[in-house]
Amino acid sequence: MPEDARAQLQSVDIARLLTLLPHRYPFLLVDRIVEIDRDESCIGIKNVSFNEPQFQGHFPGVPVFPGVLLIEGMAQTAGAICVLSKLAEQKPPRQVYFMTIDKAKFRKPVVPGDVVRFHLRKLNQRRNMWWYRGEARVEDTLVAEAEVSAMLVTE
Repeated sequence: MPEDARAQLQSVDIARLLTLLPHRYPFLLVDRIVEIDRDESCIGIKNVSFNEPQFQGHFPGVPVFPGVLLIEGMAQTAGAICVLSKLAEQKPPRQVYFMTIDKAKFRKPVVPGDVVRFHLRKLNQRRNMWWYRGEARVEDTLVAEAEVSAMLVTE
């Protein structure tokens, strides 16, 4: 993908996400990515539904979306735009790995019916490693935040 085409990319739908990430249901935690600015920033969207398997045990009678899955959603969003960046360079990665979680904080519970927006902003990039600051928001409310890193393996 040429540089000018990459700069014009506005969103990634679920069909495209399935080509970028190795995750599948029930572990694919991003439904769409919007407002992409190369590998610098983007917003991933997760529609939380009561029929997801984690609500059978977390918690019966009071369903709360697990905080660790919010962090995983941030990491998947970051990983997808890292892969897009490498595809633009004609070097498709073989795998994307979640490497680190730092400064994670959980602020408010997420429940079925919520739409979570994962706001990711690149902090740094070296060789095949990317670091991002992520915020999970429901409407205008910050529900979780963390710094995550991803590594792409091309060999």
